[in-house]
Amino acid sequence: MKTGLIFDMDGTLWDSSANVALSWTEKVKELGYERPDITQQDIMGVMGLTMDKIADKLFGDLSKDERMKLLQLCCDNENDYLRRHGGILYPDLEDTFIRLKEKYSLFIVSNCQSGYIETFLEYYGFGKYFDDIECYGNNLKEKGDNIALIVKRNDLEKAYYIGDIQGDYDATMKAGINFIHAAYGFGTINETVPELEKFSALPELLDSIQ
Repeated sequence: MKTGLIFDMDGTLWDSSANVALSWTEKVKELGYERPDITQQDIMGVMGLTMDKIADKLFGDLSKDERMKLLQLCCDNENDYLRRHGGILYPDLEDTFIRLKEKYSLFIVSNCQSGYIETFLEYYGFGKYFDDIECYGNNLKEKGDNIALIVKRNDLEKAYYIGDIQGDYDATMKAGINFIHAAYGFGTINETVPELEKFSALPELLDSIQ
């Protein structure tokens, strides 16, 4: 049976919020906007949302066209910044990828902009562990649709989505696959689900629930 593990990014594999905030503040100031600095808390408050909803929350006082243009410029600068500086990985990430690859196919689905997942994979050299990726920025599809797309595109007979917030759970239920909560991440889940207390415990957790 071909079983896939599909990962969320932020709050599951890494925390890039501090460097994302710095990169967005840098671009907003460069463009001449007189606005308060974008903080790490601001970014953490919108991670997991689709890009249009992030623009509404952070730049809602601007016209739709202007806030979407500003968002795109911030995202482009973010990718460049993270390509140089990376983020904060959760402990034992690569060692756990190596263990997981012995039994599972690995994937990433995020609500991020195009290039964000690739930046993560390139900076750390993790591309060799993943069979496929998808994101909102590539096709404007929400996470549940993209999870289902990965399952179909890769002929997965069974799949788990590993994410940290309620929206991840809701998207997984829409896609019709199993969910594991990255409890060390940014959010909580309103349902009883398998809880992952640290990333390195994922192989054992999977063994226990299958």
